[in-house]
Amino acid sequence: MSSPPRRPRTLSDAKTEAEAAFKSLTTKKPEAAPVKAAVPGVKELVSLRIDQDVLEHFQQGGPGWQDRINAALRKAAGKGG
Repeated sequence: MSSPPRRPRTLSDAKTEAEAAFKSLTTKKPEAAPVKAAVPGVKELVSLRIDQDVLEHFQQGGPGWQDRINAALRKAAGKGG
């Protein structure tokens, strides 16, 4: 069985291949972000979207609702209470 005839290489093909090879060698690869060591007792400010009824549940107890959410998340993550 014969294969279809190959298309002859053109100057455009060679240029494209050379540009791709150059780019792969000169493009900086993004470095992985350094892993931060968790500092005990330090909290990070984040924005979180949760359902209104869940928020109301934690806010029913008055001040400290953010700490109660944090405690629930720690328990769910298996990090204790």
